[in-house]
Amino acid sequence: MNIDSIKDGIVIDHIQAKKGLDIYEALKLGDLDCSVAIITNAKSKKMGRKDIIKIDKKINLDLTILGYIDPNITINIIKDNERIDKYHVELPKEIVNIIKCKNPRCITSVEQELKHIFVLTDKEKRTYRCKYCETLSEE
Repeated sequence: MNIDSIKDGIVIDHIQAKKGLDIYEALKLGDLDCSVAIITNAKSKKMGRKDIIKIDKKINLDLTILGYIDPNITINIIKDNERIDKYHVELPKEIVNIIKCKNPRCITSVEQELKHIFVLTDKEKRTYRCKYCETLSEE
């Protein structure tokens, strides 16, 4: 397998195995006009298996989505074939319009223009509840 190195762009690394496609879809990477490589089940000394996404262009990433999907991700910024910066994402305290409330009686079901806001209630279990009706989110 041969995947070219990135001259200028982003490498999203340490993605939990099998979560790479979720991130690809959530960030709408298929809409980009550049090369995007998804490597799944790569061997990792630290994680056993991991996914990696390489984007051959510098773009703005939604760190909230990345943190919600997998809070252990690292983001590497590449310029002139060199890593110039590295970021770690975290589990967001609040997520907006990433998931929808499943409660049919929630105000977000009636008021379509309201944002779907979920608040982190248990960091260890990665539990989120709807800000309006406190319904537990489904992952």
